[in-house]
Amino acid sequence: MLNKVKLVFSNREVVLKLLITFALLLVFKAGTFVPIPLIDTWQVTQIISDNDFLTILNAFSGGGLSNFSILALGISPYITASIVIQMLQMIIPKFKEWGEQGENGKEKLNRVTRYATILIAMIQGLLIIFSLGSNPENVLQKGLIQYRGAFWVFYIYMAVVITAGSAFTMWLADLITRHGVGNGSSMIIAAGIISSIPKMFATLSNKYLGANFGALNLFLFILVIVLYVAMIIGVVYFEGAVRKVPVQYANRQAGQQGSDIPIKLNSASVIPVIFASTIMSIPMTIVGVLGLQTSTSTAAFWIDQSFSSRQPIGIAIYIILIVFFSFFYSFMQIDPEKIADNLEKQGAYIPGYRPGEDTKHQLSKMLFRITEIGALYLVILAMVPIIVAKLFQFSSSEASAITVGGTSLIIIVGVAIETLRQIETAAETKDYKGFLD
Repeated sequence: MLNKVKLVFSNREVVLKLLITFALLLVFKAGTFVPIPLIDTWQVTQIISDNDFLTILNAFSGGGLSNFSILALGISPYITASIVIQMLQMIIPKFKEWGEQGENGKEKLNRVTRYATILIAMIQGLLIIFSLGSNPENVLQKGLIQYRGAFWVFYIYMAVVITAGSAFTMWLADLITRHGVGNGSSMIIAAGIISSIPKMFATLSNKYLGANFGALNLFLFILVIVLYVAMIIGVVYFEGAVRKVPVQYANRQAGQQGSDIPIKLNSASVIPVIFASTIMSIPMTIVGVLGLQTSTSTAAFWIDQSFSSRQPIGIAIYIILIVFFSFFYSFMQIDPEKIADNLEKQGAYIPGYRPGEDTKHQLSKMLFRITEIGALYLVILAMVPIIVAKLFQFSSSEASAITVGGTSLIIIVGVAIETLRQIETAAETKDYKGFLD
């Protein structure tokens, strides 16, 4: 381990990339503290703490949404656009054609993704503003009440500022990818989540070690920390879990080793949870826009029962959506038919199964069984923060502060593993080059 650290820090090019990455991440974090002018951010913070989807977005943006900063959405519109464009490659022939054209086609898809990011950021910005309440007086500074007849101007103004902030964040991510270490968008999300960890521990300390300090509260504080550490260990284990499918080649002589097809336990990563949270938030956002109250409106009451993760029916629907998107996205990421065709073209086969249709069915069965475990793993991770909030009686503001739960840990662990691999590869490649020179 020490030798690897020494190898990394002895390589000037890698050290420079690390410094550039940290500098750009610092710029992003500083931007999350620059509020949109004319907004009462305290009121916004109170509203966000009561919305599950906004709480997730706030964690991904490094607290930028709770500050209602110019970087309120962070990199999330770009991530959403990338997923949408990836899915559209299955439907739109032109996109599929570009996806098979190598670097030239990839550049065209990236251009479309950037345009889609701007559109999605504008839509998300408007939806977030609408979700803040039907009366803009709740979020505008008191001196602006005189503009009562022109609130739509402020709506558009806030959405444009948020969109510009997302475009700036996308540019920072591109700089990190080209001149820094790791994937820029993933690094920004992970950095945003990690930056909220001190706030989480501060909230826990105030709750258990503050004015109400006692033996029981000390025990509860330690118990929460132990649960958190256990979740980290569990996520590291499951994110590294891979099912290796052995492959043999017909043109290789006996005794020569074959290869294998690695299938991750959680092929869909955190995408199913994000999709499920987004769908669950749409009806709740509509209720907020219309200004309906659960105490006076039957429709609002049943929407709250069905789409709030704090209600039994809502939790059941949330779980079903996570399971559905786990299977959907896993089979989109890993296409058994395409893998079977490629194996057949290369003269390869899975021992015990004929090339072609038989191999395809076997791969589909394997992926289905693996995804069953992966979906259960995601459901548990998504439910842990909800269960912990109920069990330890966290208030809505405390629960929103302690958002570094299972889904966030998946991102942190995944980005950390991938970034460490890239750093080691860059350091070793440079070391070998210098040796040859």
